[in-house]
Amino acid sequence: MKKLYKYFQILGFSALIISCNNKDNIPTLGGVDKELEDLLVISSKGIGSEFYILPTSTELSKIPQDPKNPLTPAKVELGKFLFHETALGQNPKKEMSFQTYSCASCHHAKAGFQACLPQGIGEGGLGFGSAGEKRVMNTAYKSSEIDVQPLKSPSALNIAYQSNILWNGQFGSKGVNVGTDAKWTAGTPKAVNKMGYEGVETQAIAGRDVHRLIIDRIMMNTIPQYKSMFTQAFGEETLIDENLLKVNGALAIAAYERTLMADQAPFQQWLKGNLNAMTDQEKEGAKVFFGKGDCASCHNGPNLANMEFHALGMGDLKDGSYGNAEVHNIGAVNPELKGRGGFTGNEADFYKFKVPQLYNLKDSPFYGHGSSFTTIEQVLNYKNLGVKENSLVPANKLSEKFKPLNLSQTEIKALEAFIKNALYDGNLNRYVPKKLPSGLAFPNNDRQSKIDLGL
Repeated sequence: MKKLYKYFQILGFSALIISCNNKDNIPTLGGVDKELEDLLVISSKGIGSEFYILPTSTELSKIPQDPKNPLTPAKVELGKFLFHETALGQNPKKEMSFQTYSCASCHHAKAGFQACLPQGIGEGGLGFGSAGEKRVMNTAYKSSEIDVQPLKSPSALNIAYQSNILWNGQFGSKGVNVGTDAKWTAGTPKAVNKMGYEGVETQAIAGRDVHRLIIDRIMMNTIPQYKSMFTQAFGEETLIDENLLKVNGALAIAAYERTLMADQAPFQQWLKGNLNAMTDQEKEGAKVFFGKGDCASCHNGPNLANMEFHALGMGDLKDGSYGNAEVHNIGAVNPELKGRGGFTGNEADFYKFKVPQLYNLKDSPFYGHGSSFTTIEQVLNYKNLGVKENSLVPANKLSEKFKPLNLSQTEIKALEAFIKNALYDGNLNRYVPKKLPSGLAFPNNDRQSKIDLGL
């Protein structure tokens, strides 16, 4: 509890009640702040507000990390550039897309490190708009040729708190994937699990080939700044072995991703002692979140998520129009649409998807693994009603936690305010480089994107 008052001396005392009987002479919370703190103590099993505080991106020792990929400033800095570097787009299916895409094409800061689309588009995409919302398929491509996934691109924000990555959790040799070795099929991206890394690192390594990206000595010689940065992060030997260079480049990207923390959001400020950081409505919404709404039974911890998988009966991505956006190449049969079960093959896992983190959701107006909702309010009303929308999901597969919540519209509005505004970090641009060593545009480098970006 003392952590919550660390900065109380710089705040107004209107929300506090000073108790002279407190032996430590520490102010005690009053009103809605006290009620919220009491709920946090319960949801954190006695720890309280400290349990929910995200570290800053520079507090490397406090950030969850893979022991095989310890975080260092040099590694994180290299990863920041490589994550956005369109010069890595060297393996396109069509020459016209050479060096026009990057990791950030589908996970950029303006969309809360999501895509601002129902389905992110890497290679084969054109345009950006103001926040990624106008990226479309290049008509010179067939749907089967572009780099898209059958599910909504998940956020890379607060990803350090995930031991296993993707909606089905297939990446990562540890955590929930212990004992799934038989599913790490040779010749597929899942085989990267055999390298023994955690999920963030495994996804970054696998993503090189999946997303048609190349990190090699040719790039090092073409862009000398990278040669220096690789040496600082990993030593001279990394420049000698081509495969080591590729792996270390991916590890640097993973290191950078682990530092993407929404630690400046109003709720985070409140947790650190600024009791005026949230509005009264947002505080009431937080009370619903950690209390009556029972949201924290799944969305818990610093990133308000966990490594559980639940079937909520939400709709899948489907080919066709989503408002002004298009979805491509889903297909009638796709194992990813069966969630965790599509990876494990276990009947009990069918239609279960990983619990997502909740920060900066309003940056990308598509929600659920299939982007079937376009507002946070729609998602809340759906969960409050507790009736599935996907006819393909059998009722007996639904999570026991998917049931009517009996929240009033006033409570839903307060809950929406908490999730939409109090969990919103408006300064994610601090994680974006001002320019790339290659000098290319980013997150996309195609002609229309450069026009949209004002370049």
